[in-house]
Amino acid sequence: MSQGGGDKDLFLKRSRDIEFAKQHGRRISTALFNVVICRTDVSASRVGIVVGKRFGGAVSRNRVKRLFRELTRQLRGQLLPGHALVVFPKRDSIAQPFAVLKEVWLSSLQRQRLFRIHED
Repeated sequence: MSQGGGDKDLFLKRSRDIEFAKQHGRRISTALFNVVICRTDVSASRVGIVVGKRFGGAVSRNRVKRLFRELTRQLRGQLLPGHALVVFPKRDSIAQPFAVLKEVWLSSLQRQRLFRIHED
């Protein structure tokens, strides 16, 4: 997994930023997670990860947050700018292989036109 160098601009940390996105964004639902997508005036897109206590114990919650942070880091340069994404992982996401989770994440972003497609 990647180390967190330069991740400050990549993740939503403040609760007011997450609340703004939740109130003004549109919700997308998949089998493994829900995502709220909100347009922002910030140049870079940022991702927040919200995992409530009913997801499971602290170990499970932290593990799923690490998985989604890694997904975000791997696609860092390919997210279109000007969006805030808030991810709400579902319990089933922790049982899936990383490749499956990544495929669902990619296809969700592509469907919402938030992902730059590099064609060679």
